[in-house]
Parts: sequence; structure tokens; C-alpha cells
Amino acid sequence: MTYTTENPLRVVTLCSGYDSQCLALERLKREFPPFDHELVAWAEYDPLSKTPTPYQPAQKAHNALFPQWADRNLGDITQVDWESVPKCDLLFYSTPCQSISQAGLQHGFAEGSGTRSSIIWNVRDAVKALHPKYLCMENVAAIVSAKFVDMFNLWQNALAALGYVQFPTMLNALNYGVPQNRERMFLVSIRDDEQEYPQFNAPKQMPLKKTLRDVLEQNVAEKYYLSNKMLDYFNRVDADKTHGQS
Repeated sequence: MTYTTENPLRVVTLCSGYDSQCLALERLKREFPPFDHELVAWAEYDPLSKTPTPYQPAQKAHNALFPQWADRNLGDITQVDWESVPKCDLLFYSTPCQSISQAGLQHGFAEGSGTRSSIIWNVRDAVKALHPKYLCMENVAAIVSAKFVDMFNLWQNALAALGYVQFPTMLNALNYGVPQNRERMFLVSIRDDEQEYPQFNAPKQMPLKKTLRDVLEQNVAEKYYLSNKMLDYFNRVDADKTHGQS
């Protein structure tokens, strides 16, 4: 299948944020014409925000980058009638990582647990209704840690039951031109009737030619610096060793 302006790749993104997925597709469009895509629906909503929905930061960022698709936000994915959503070829879902990440409380993402990360199970409803050719998940590396790998396997089994072949792949940003040691787990799923033997190969690694110095701004506004009051506080905390730091 060739995706062009006349026949664009139809995409849905869930827990979209500002939609780095679409930024990647925009780059693909620039570098490999005549490829084209259309974001037929996206979903971004912060249930903990006290800001009205259209003014939540991630939604404002998304609409600034992609104003042509501002009216296609589905909002809370736990409340969507998926049968009314346009069909798509590719579904991206980068569900919250707070309950999985080592930086969080690691309450997990078991179905029905009510954690922020457990809304991954609502994605199953989207897959059932939309039945895309391709799925792509991105999450923190801890999702395949000893603590959570069984849950991750349950999720893969759920997708397999819906007719998808799984390709879990760990990628690190530093192997793709970014001067940051940032591991992320990607799960690419291909509908098993799309190819006789579905295959997926991770992108080839490239030499790292940049350093942190290359991406840091030379002139930074004063408002982004810590105040003397905050610096004094951190120095006191570091000195008294009562916060568990080494």
C-alpha cells in the first residue's frame, strides 16, 4: 500500500500530548514525497487538571502545531464511543507512564486497578472498533522490568487475541542522533491478515555526532534560573542529609 495525498495514511493518536508522532510523520512527508498522512482523530485530556479542557497545556500545544486538526480531539479515552470514530490505518497509543516509571510510585497498570497507567486497557476498545492495520505503543523501559513484565505480556496477549502479531523493541535515543541516554520500549503490532508473515525491523542505529553542548541554548532568560532563595534551600537540604540523599 502506497500512502499519498490522494490516499493518505489515516492516523489516530491516543494520549497524544503535543503529538510527536505527527511531527515524525510530517518529517517523513518532507523527506519522502509523495508520502502523506491525515490525523483523523486524536485524544488528549488531563483528568487532574483544573484548567478547562481546551486550555490544558498539552491541548494548546497540539492545536498550535496542528490547527487544521483542532476539532478532532476525542478527549477522555475512557468515555469515547469508538464505533463513531473514523477508521484508521495506524493507531499510536502512548498511555501514561506515571504508575510504571521508576520515578513514580510504580503501582502498575493491572486492568481495573484505577491507576493512571491502567487506561492502556481502554485502548483495547479502540482496537476492537477501529481494527487498524498497525499499532504502535511507546512507554518507559520499566514496563518490561521484572516487576511489570507479566502485565506487559498480558497486554501483548490481549492484542494477539484481537489478531495482531507483536514486535517489542527497546530503543535508546542516543543511538538515533540525540545526546541523551533515554531508553524507551516500543511495541509495534501488525494485523495478522495484513501480511502472510508480518515482519518489523527496528531502525538502524546511527553514530552519535552531537553532544549536549550542541543543543543547549547559549542565551537563557533569567526567569529559567533558580533564585538565590531556592539555591540556599537546596544547599541546606544537601548539608543536613535528612531527606534520604547520599
